[in-house]
Amino acid sequence: MKILAIGRNYAEHIKELNNQDLGEPVVFMKPDTAILRNGEPFYYPDFSKDIHYEIEIILRISKEGKNIAPEFAHKYFSEIGIGIDFTARDLQAHAKKNSLPWTIAKGFNGSAPISEFVPVSKFEDLKNTNFHLEINNEVRQKGNTNMMLFDFAKIISYISTFFTLKIGDIIFTGTPAGVGAVNIGDKLVGFLENEKLLEFEVK
Repeated sequence: MKILAIGRNYAEHIKELNNQDLGEPVVFMKPDTAILRNGEPFYYPDFSKDIHYEIEIILRISKEGKNIAPEFAHKYFSEIGIGIDFTARDLQAHAKKNSLPWTIAKGFNGSAPISEFVPVSKFEDLKNTNFHLEINNEVRQKGNTNMMLFDFAKIISYISTFFTLKIGDIIFTGTPAGVGAVNIGDKLVGFLENEKLLEFEVK
Protein backbone atom coordinates (compact mmCIF):
# COMPACT_ATOMS: atom_id res chain seq x y z
CA MET A 1 0.00 0.00 0.00
CA LYS A 2 1.27 3.44 -0.90
CA ILE A 3 0.13 6.96 -0.11
CA LEU A 4 0.09 9.47 -2.97
CA ALA A 5 -0.73 13.11 -2.39
CA ILE A 6 -1.58 16.15 -4.48
CA GLY A 7 -0.22 19.58 -3.68
CA ARG A 8 -1.44 22.98 -4.92
CA ASN A 9 -4.96 21.84 -5.81
CA TYR A 10 -6.85 24.85 -4.35
CA ALA A 11 -6.15 28.33 -5.73
CA GLU A 12 -6.48 30.15 -2.39
CA HIS A 13 -4.07 27.74 -0.71
CA ILE A 14 -1.54 28.36 -3.49
CA LYS A 15 -1.85 32.08 -2.79
CA GLU A 16 -1.51 31.81 0.99
CA LEU A 17 1.81 29.97 0.64
CA ASN A 18 3.03 32.22 -2.20
CA ASN A 19 3.40 29.19 -4.44
CA GLN A 20 3.10 29.03 -8.21
CA ASP A 21 0.25 27.33 -10.07
CA LEU A 22 2.13 24.99 -12.39
CA GLY A 23 -0.92 24.02 -14.43
CA GLU A 24 -0.61 20.36 -13.55
CA PRO A 25 -0.92 18.34 -10.33
CA VAL A 26 2.01 18.38 -7.92
CA VAL A 27 2.50 14.80 -6.72
CA PHE A 28 4.41 13.58 -3.67
CA MET A 29 4.37 10.43 -1.55
CA LYS A 30 4.27 9.41 2.07
CA PRO A 31 5.35 6.01 3.42
CA ASP A 32 2.81 3.76 5.12
CA THR A 33 4.50 4.51 8.46
CA ALA A 34 2.99 8.02 8.20
CA ILE A 35 -0.53 6.69 8.80
CA LEU A 36 -2.36 7.16 12.09
CA ARG A 37 -5.71 5.36 12.44
CA ASN A 38 -8.57 5.08 14.91
CA GLY A 39 -8.02 8.43 16.56
CA GLU A 40 -4.47 7.67 17.63
CA PRO A 41 -2.74 10.80 18.99
CA PHE A 42 -0.19 12.71 16.95
CA TYR A 43 3.04 13.13 18.88
CA TYR A 44 4.78 16.39 18.07
CA PRO A 45 8.27 15.51 16.79
CA ASP A 46 11.46 16.95 18.23
CA PHE A 47 12.92 17.76 14.80
CA SER A 48 10.45 20.54 13.93
CA LYS A 49 9.13 23.69 15.54
CA ASP A 50 6.48 24.43 12.89
CA ILE A 51 4.11 21.54 12.12
CA HIS A 52 1.14 22.61 9.98
CA TYR A 53 -2.22 20.90 9.53
CA GLU A 54 -3.76 20.44 6.07
CA ILE A 55 -7.16 18.75 5.90
CA GLU A 56 -7.94 16.80 2.74
CA ILE A 57 -10.46 14.41 1.24
CA ILE A 58 -8.80 11.05 0.68
CA LEU A 59 -9.63 8.30 -1.79
CA ARG A 60 -9.02 4.58 -1.37
CA ILE A 61 -8.27 2.69 -4.56
CA SER A 62 -10.50 -0.36 -5.09
CA LYS A 63 -9.20 -1.67 -8.42
CA GLU A 64 -5.72 -1.99 -9.89
CA GLY A 65 -5.01 0.18 -12.89
CA LYS A 66 -2.57 2.31 -14.85
CA ASN A 67 -2.97 4.85 -17.64
CA ILE A 68 -6.57 5.36 -16.57
CA ALA A 69 -8.65 7.69 -18.73
CA PRO A 70 -10.53 10.38 -16.73
CA GLU A 71 -13.92 9.07 -17.87
CA PHE A 72 -13.17 5.68 -16.28
CA ALA A 73 -11.53 6.95 -13.08
CA HIS A 74 -14.74 6.56 -11.04
CA LYS A 75 -14.44 2.79 -11.44
CA TYR A 76 -11.20 2.74 -9.44
CA PHE A 77 -12.46 4.02 -6.08
CA SER A 78 -15.67 3.41 -4.15
CA GLU A 79 -14.93 5.07 -0.80
CA ILE A 80 -13.68 8.42 0.44
CA GLY A 81 -12.62 9.76 3.82
CA ILE A 82 -10.80 12.58 5.59
CA GLY A 83 -7.09 12.88 6.26
CA ILE A 84 -4.61 15.36 7.65
CA ASP A 85 -1.43 16.00 5.71
CA PHE A 86 0.88 17.17 8.48
CA THR A 87 3.81 19.18 7.13
CA ALA A 88 6.98 20.20 8.91
CA ARG A 89 6.90 23.65 7.35
CA ASP A 90 10.34 24.66 8.60
CA LEU A 91 11.91 21.55 7.08
CA GLN A 92 9.95 22.08 3.88
CA ALA A 93 11.15 25.69 3.62
CA HIS A 94 14.74 24.54 4.05
CA ALA A 95 14.26 21.90 1.34
CA LYS A 96 12.72 24.40 -1.08
CA LYS A 97 15.46 26.95 -0.45
CA ASN A 98 18.09 24.37 -1.31
CA SER A 99 16.18 22.71 -4.18
CA LEU A 100 15.88 19.48 -2.20
CA PRO A 101 12.96 16.99 -2.04
CA TRP A 102 10.17 17.48 0.52
CA THR A 103 10.21 13.84 1.62
CA ILE A 104 11.16 14.32 5.26
CA ALA A 105 8.89 17.37 5.68
CA LYS A 106 5.85 15.46 4.41
CA GLY A 107 6.52 11.80 5.14
CA PHE A 108 7.70 11.60 8.74
CA ASN A 109 6.12 9.13 11.19
CA GLY A 110 2.50 9.96 12.01
CA SER A 111 2.18 12.68 9.37
CA ALA A 112 -0.98 11.16 7.84
CA PRO A 113 -3.87 10.68 10.28
CA ILE A 114 -6.80 9.20 8.37
CA SER A 115 -10.46 8.47 9.08
CA GLU A 116 -12.56 5.47 8.27
CA PHE A 117 -13.81 5.40 4.69
CA VAL A 118 -17.40 6.07 3.57
CA PRO A 119 -19.06 4.68 0.41
CA VAL A 120 -19.30 7.26 -2.37
CA SER A 121 -22.97 6.27 -2.74
CA LYS A 122 -23.68 8.35 0.37
CA PHE A 123 -22.86 11.57 -1.47
CA GLU A 124 -25.13 13.26 -3.99
CA ASP A 125 -22.34 14.89 -5.98
CA LEU A 126 -18.62 14.21 -5.50
CA LYS A 127 -17.89 17.41 -7.43
CA ASN A 128 -19.82 19.43 -4.82
CA THR A 129 -18.90 17.91 -1.46
CA ASN A 130 -18.09 19.94 1.66
CA PHE A 131 -15.47 19.20 4.29
CA HIS A 132 -13.95 21.14 7.15
CA LEU A 133 -11.53 21.03 10.08
CA GLU A 134 -12.14 22.21 13.63
CA ILE A 135 -9.32 22.75 16.11
CA ASN A 136 -10.35 23.21 19.73
CA ASN A 137 -13.97 23.71 18.57
CA GLU A 138 -13.01 26.49 16.12
CA VAL A 139 -13.37 26.06 12.36
CA ARG A 140 -9.94 26.51 10.78
CA GLN A 141 -10.40 25.17 7.25
CA LYS A 142 -13.43 24.81 4.99
CA GLY A 143 -13.42 23.37 1.51
CA ASN A 144 -15.64 22.05 -1.24
CA THR A 145 -14.57 19.75 -4.04
CA ASN A 146 -15.94 22.26 -6.55
CA MET A 147 -12.95 24.45 -5.60
CA MET A 148 -10.42 21.87 -6.80
CA LEU A 149 -8.21 22.75 -9.74
CA PHE A 150 -8.01 19.01 -10.53
CA ASP A 151 -11.00 16.83 -9.67
CA PHE A 152 -10.85 13.21 -8.53
CA ALA A 153 -10.98 11.89 -12.11
CA LYS A 154 -8.11 14.10 -13.27
CA ILE A 155 -6.04 13.19 -10.20
CA ILE A 156 -6.46 9.44 -10.71
CA SER A 157 -5.79 9.70 -14.42
CA TYR A 158 -2.67 11.81 -13.95
CA ILE A 159 -1.16 9.72 -11.14
CA SER A 160 -1.86 6.44 -12.95
CA THR A 161 0.20 7.67 -15.89
CA PHE A 162 3.31 7.31 -13.72
CA PHE A 163 2.36 4.85 -10.95
CA THR A 164 0.29 1.69 -11.16
CA LEU A 165 -2.53 2.11 -8.65
CA LYS A 166 -3.16 -0.94 -6.49
CA ILE A 167 -6.05 -1.94 -4.24
CA GLY A 168 -5.74 -0.18 -0.89
CA ASP A 169 -3.61 2.72 -2.10
CA ILE A 170 -4.66 6.05 -0.59
CA ILE A 171 -4.70 9.38 -2.41
CA PHE A 172 -4.70 12.74 -0.59
CA THR A 173 -6.45 15.16 -2.94
CA GLY A 174 -5.21 18.57 -1.75
CA THR A 175 -6.04 21.11 0.92
CA PRO A 176 -8.00 24.39 0.85
CA ALA A 177 -6.82 27.68 2.33
CA GLY A 178 -6.51 28.15 6.08
CA VAL A 179 -3.53 25.98 6.94
CA GLY A 180 -1.60 26.79 10.07
CA ALA A 181 0.45 25.50 12.97
CA VAL A 182 -0.66 22.96 15.55
CA ASN A 183 0.41 22.92 19.18
CA ILE A 184 0.61 20.28 21.86
CA GLY A 185 -2.83 19.92 23.43
CA ASP A 186 -4.79 20.80 20.29
CA LYS A 187 -7.80 18.64 19.47
CA LEU A 188 -8.46 18.21 15.75
CA VAL A 189 -11.83 17.13 14.36
CA GLY A 190 -12.46 16.54 10.65
CA PHE A 191 -15.86 16.52 8.96
CA LEU A 192 -17.05 15.25 5.60
CA GLU A 193 -20.29 17.11 4.89
CA ASN A 194 -21.74 17.19 8.43
CA GLU A 195 -20.42 13.81 9.54
CA LYS A 196 -17.54 13.75 12.02
CA LEU A 197 -15.08 11.21 10.69
CA LEU A 198 -11.75 12.08 12.30
CA GLU A 199 -10.88 13.12 15.85
CA PHE A 200 -7.52 13.07 17.62
CA GLU A 201 -5.23 15.08 19.87
CA VAL A 202 -1.73 16.51 19.50
CA LYS A 203 0.53 15.36 22.32
